[in-house]
Amino acid sequence: MDVLKIKNLNLGFQTEAGFKPVLYDVFLSLKKGKTHALVGESGCGKTITAMTILNLLPKTAQTTGGEIIFHDQDLLNFKKQDLEKIRGSKIALIPQDPMTSLNPLYTIGNQLLEVIEKHQELSGKEAEQKAIEALEMVQIPSPKDRLNSYPHEFSGGMKQRAIIAMALACNAEIIIADEPTTALDVTIQAQIMSLLNDIKEKMGTSILLITHDLALVGDTADEISVMYSGRIVEHASVKEFFDNTNHPYSKALLKSLPTNKGEKLAMIKGQPPSIHQTILGCKFHPRCEFAMDVCSKVVPDLKEICPNHLSACHLNK
Repeated sequence: MDVLKIKNLNLGFQTEAGFKPVLYDVFLSLKKGKTHALVGESGCGKTITAMTILNLLPKTAQTTGGEIIFHDQDLLNFKKQDLEKIRGSKIALIPQDPMTSLNPLYTIGNQLLEVIEKHQELSGKEAEQKAIEALEMVQIPSPKDRLNSYPHEFSGGMKQRAIIAMALACNAEIIIADEPTTALDVTIQAQIMSLLNDIKEKMGTSILLITHDLALVGDTADEISVMYSGRIVEHASVKEFFDNTNHPYSKALLKSLPTNKGEKLAMIKGQPPSIHQTILGCKFHPRCEFAMDVCSKVVPDLKEICPNHLSACHLNK
């Protein structure tokens, strides 16, 4: 069952040079109790897609089409005050940088209690107990004492756990994890992803995992959507994706992963286009080793090449 469905989402930014499209017909569905990974190079539109779900966009952003369906309602039509009731309670965000995501002037307890009191309508001892339970769930030692700690007294991994605790305290149905292991060492990365997996399995929480780390996806996700320059170019179950990778960009990403054989890393030639560049046809064609004449003229449709495996490439007949 889909708990969130993005359909044909189009979005751009007003700039001094005029309106610049950023997202093109983005399609993505998030199933209950599953992890859906959204992957691609930096600047491809992953975070913008996530921020559109919660309407945490700058004033220059403008949606020009599409729907974001949550509980049979289009979030794009929600008023600000109505969306605020969902943001943090039903759909929670784990931001990119755990080091700067907590207010340094307030204790961890203050910040947890603020979220609980706003979204759970609890106060006093009940709210405090809920906060302690949330910290226990994310395996922070001495949770009652840690309520009085300030963010600078927490390590990077503990800060990330505290942010996850805020989502758990409100029983969020969906967690958007935007590069949740950024700035953390490898051991802590594994612990954070293990924690998110436990939450998914025990509570039936759906997770949208935004990352550029395909190795992480292989270990933790159920489905994957690959984004390039604002478009979804491939979608499949994780097993199908790694067994039968289809799109040339997806193949190039996999080739660039380090191996245990000490081989030289493969590189994708060129750079991803900026929003100020105009590229006709498939936006990946200037960097694609399989590009044909049609690729520079016609945008390929996202087609089903086998059950639940979609790809947008002219090589698919």
